[in-house]
Amino acid sequence: MEGHAVRISLLLCIAATASALLQTCVPDGNSHNPWIGIREMLTGCWSSFVRDDKSEVHILSLNFDSTDPALFFLDMNNSRPMNLILTSAKLSYATFSLNKDVNLYVENNSRIYPVGVPPPSIHKQDFPTTDEELVEWARQKFGGVTSFTKVRNLIKATTTGEDGTKADSRDCTLQREDATEKRFMKLDTETRSSSVRSCLPHQSPGDQTQLHIINIPENAPIRSNILLKVKRSEAEKIMVFLRGPNGTTWTILTPDVEKIGSNNDVWMYAMTVPIPPWFTLNNDSAETVQKAALNYFKVSAFTSYTEVTPEDSMMLLVVGREDNRAGAKPSTRPAISTTNAPNQMPLVMQLFTSPDYHSPLDPNAKVQTDKRVYAEISGHTIGDITLTIKVIRCFVSSNGSCPVVKDLPFIPEACASNTCSNSVRLSFSLDQLQELTSTTWDLECSVKLCWVDICVEGGRVKRNLKVTQPCLQPPTTPCFDFGLAGVLGIAFGGFLIGVLLIGALWFIKIKTGYPSGLDISSTAAGLPGCPCSGAKRQPVSTNPSPSENSSANASIGSTQSTPTSSMA
Repeated sequence: MEGHAVRISLLLCIAATASALLQTCVPDGNSHNPWIGIREMLTGCWSSFVRDDKSEVHILSLNFDSTDPALFFLDMNNSRPMNLILTSAKLSYATFSLNKDVNLYVENNSRIYPVGVPPPSIHKQDFPTTDEELVEWARQKFGGVTSFTKVRNLIKATTTGEDGTKADSRDCTLQREDATEKRFMKLDTETRSSSVRSCLPHQSPGDQTQLHIINIPENAPIRSNILLKVKRSEAEKIMVFLRGPNGTTWTILTPDVEKIGSNNDVWMYAMTVPIPPWFTLNNDSAETVQKAALNYFKVSAFTSYTEVTPEDSMMLLVVGREDNRAGAKPSTRPAISTTNAPNQMPLVMQLFTSPDYHSPLDPNAKVQTDKRVYAEISGHTIGDITLTIKVIRCFVSSNGSCPVVKDLPFIPEACASNTCSNSVRLSFSLDQLQELTSTTWDLECSVKLCWVDICVEGGRVKRNLKVTQPCLQPPTTPCFDFGLAGVLGIAFGGFLIGVLLIGALWFIKIKTGYPSGLDISSTAAGLPGCPCSGAKRQPVSTNPSPSENSSANASIGSTQSTPTSSMA
């Protein structure tokens, strides 16, 4: 008896240990499950209609859950020619980037307000807002409808450039659809964290064998038909464990499920009758459901756990490779709240003369062209929309009969995030305006408004700028201050110059035969007019005759009295 009790205790310990070894995780509303994609099956249609002018007709009906205004982006730069009808029942802000082939139609009293520069191709019309009536109105106005798409909590809609028609359907008949199947447009929407909770365990069966657990809480307000689409490679094996409250049905759209277990009816791919529940499980706690799945499939780990609260009677879940993007995060939109009237985002440019940005420049003040100008461009948003400003180009233009436009290069200036939460700082050099006669300029900058990595045209911001030429200072005579080295250098230079000059004169003397001494009187008597002549002197008699003596005296006297004329 005692041995039997020991064996029972041992079995209980083994069971408790095995149960403790089962891998579990705690779901979190902020966690993202890269293996499960959640899509709503909303009303829509798709046809092969194209107008005679080769343009398509598309309707985009927007629905937002939040009571606060929403912000969404419409990027249709690479779109084919289309007429796009856009409607929203709630206040929303939109940034548009459309090419010339897109004609946008909104209601006369539309609650969609553009942020930045509105596109030139917006047409306001009176049309109904209910789905069926709106499709009929578009059919009468344009001759048909290519597609109708209802989107909940849109963040961004981007056209792919592909054909927007569906070849196998001539009429656009409204029905439940998966909007992501429309290949001509990519829709990014916001998933409410309150409706989805998920987690990934630390261990998993492996990439080739996957177990995904999907749980719908008992307090879900709607008993839904959950559509399940499985994407896998040839080598993968995917098992799914499905639990929901009574009244929930699951429809498997693809034949790629290896094993399945559920406490609800399951419609399998291409089957005409449902498969009844495999077991009963009324406890919806995450740990209980996870352990039940591990015990059912006889495994010790699972790949992912997802807890979904449906908000509609039909929902599509995609399991596997389609949404398996490493590091992917669910989309979120910026928070918006407003009590003011909707409007565009006004931009203001303020100028400063110092980099501390403390004293704004008076509009009538003049700035010297040799000074640097600092600018701050800010936007006063309506509704606290958190958008950043990106400066694309700045230029100055003069007024008059011969206007001048010159690009003005700029340098971005640093600014703390708490100071420049909705502004941008930059600086300019006005050097290139020094040679121009105009003193009054219009300073303009073209900007873009960005949220994360999405940017749209924000228009231009202008500011008047008055400049003046700097005063030219007269040149001053430089004052030389010689030190001891300079003085010695000058003295030595003078000595060398003197030595060279003396040597030059000596060289000239040697080459020209200049006599060492001159007897002016004898030279003048022997060679009148040539005191430097080298002719041989003639001997003079010591006892001249009286006649000679008298003529000689006269000659000498004449010479002495007029030396200038005789020398000439």
